[in-house]
Amino acid sequence: MYVVIFRATARALDADYSATAARLRELALTQFGCLDFVAVTEGSQEVALSYWPDEASIRAWKQHADRLMAQQLGRDRWYSGYTVEVAEVKRRYQVDGALPAAS
Repeated sequence: MYVVIFRATARALDADYSATAARLRELALTQFGCLDFVAVTEGSQEVALSYWPDEASIRAWKQHADRLMAQQLGRDRWYSGYTVEVAEVKRRYQVDGALPAAS
């Protein structure tokens, strides 16, 4: 399993951003094999974690036209900067009653 860690500094998040983010999240989860997706915003900082079964799924998602369009909008309108990290999950622990996590 892999995790994509997206960290950004928001410039201005508007209604278009919210609609685009929701649509892309749903698309990733239903059509590209994304196992789980969690995003949090605090002030101007945003962190999103998406979990994937393999690197091929991440690459396919990365090339999808809607995601590419949203990436460009992010660069032009929504973010002053961002980083993306891809890491392989080596271990995973869970305690009963914990928040749902990727399989």
